[in-house]
Amino acid sequence: MNKIYNPIKITLLAGMLLFAGSCKMETVNLNAPAEEDVLTTREGIIGLSVGLRQFESTSGINAAYFYPAVTARELQGVATFTNVLELEAGGTALPTANGNILTLWSNMQRLMTMSQNVIDNAPKVTTLTGGLLSGIMANAELFKAISLATLAGSFEQSNINTSTTEKVKFIPRAQVLAEAVRLLDDAIARTNTTPATAEFTTLVAGSTFDLKSVLYAFSARYNLMAGNYAAALASANLVDQTKANAYQYNAQSVNPIWNNINTLKYYTPRTGFGLPADLFETADQRLNFYVNTSTRTLTGFGITQTGNVPVYLPDEIKLIKAEAILRSGGALTDALTQINLVRTQAAGDLFGVNAGLPAYSGAVTQADLLTEVYRQRCAELFLSGQRWEDSRRFGRPFSLTNFTERNRNFYPYPDQERLNNPNTPADPAI
Repeated sequence: MNKIYNPIKITLLAGMLLFAGSCKMETVNLNAPAEEDVLTTREGIIGLSVGLRQFESTSGINAAYFYPAVTARELQGVATFTNVLELEAGGTALPTANGNILTLWSNMQRLMTMSQNVIDNAPKVTTLTGGLLSGIMANAELFKAISLATLAGSFEQSNINTSTTEKVKFIPRAQVLAEAVRLLDDAIARTNTTPATAEFTTLVAGSTFDLKSVLYAFSARYNLMAGNYAAALASANLVDQTKANAYQYNAQSVNPIWNNINTLKYYTPRTGFGLPADLFETADQRLNFYVNTSTRTLTGFGITQTGNVPVYLPDEIKLIKAEAILRSGGALTDALTQINLVRTQAAGDLFGVNAGLPAYSGAVTQADLLTEVYRQRCAELFLSGQRWEDSRRFGRPFSLTNFTERNRNFYPYPDQERLNNPNTPADPAI
């Protein structure tokens, strides 16, 4: 008789068994049958594969969306807890002992480890073959890429693998992003050669997660971050924009945005998406989608406990195209077309995020259109974990006396990492 596994329990077990952190730890005992089943059976690997998505969609989003949102001034930390107050203060007042920084670091290390264990062990399970195996492998490569790019968005350096036997090495964020891109390239090539099957969709991905479109979307996103503009544009052009890819939730695995709004109440949205006055348009319909301006509380994708959260938004792809065209010296009119598709959309967005603005009427130069792309990204992609990276990439103003758009460039490394791993680099100055 086949064993039935609860993906949530698999995830918790995998986290305890497989999370090596980025420092050397004692080797975990895998003698217990239930522990062996996670890595050596078809059902265990499938359960862990589902668990990757569940972990990222809850613990991953909670850390990767909310903490950098405070640093990037999308949100204001209002709780009286020390961790929140330190994030809000930023600058040199943000200590290496901050618990939120440790949580972000640790959650991405855990996601990295779980993903790598699927990559290492799924091919050894003889009952995983064909499109089910290729889907499982590509899914694991996707979530490992997400863990790496999230680390690269918050830290100047990080590891790209975890280990139970040695102290891991750190590499610059450009190389971390390169590895994230490589993983996605491999996942795309793998699923082009052996497409993921309906069985993979049923057992792992679910009905709201089209793996191929997600792979192309994240390839576009991370290639843009890495400065690979031709590759970013090529991947963006292959995203199926009819797919509403979303993370799903239930009473046991709740929407993390809802949880922050209704249970934790640590953060409140800043006025006008946290933008300086010259970048915020008062007629932008997206503000009322994301924020209840009367109560100054978040709404958007956190209205209900079990409401879906987009994996990415369709209009992000249009804005990636516009930016890639501009940064690669393409036709300004082509970039402007993509910008106006976002600005003028008054209805019909797959997730209800509609700007309802008039067409762009400013100067049509590369610099001015890049500023417009930044403006649109800040509104469209509010609270999606991307503002901080965008602020740096677009060269937005920042200094120790100007925290308007961000209050740090990168986070310091957590104390726990430094205490356990002598390879930890020096902290950034700011």
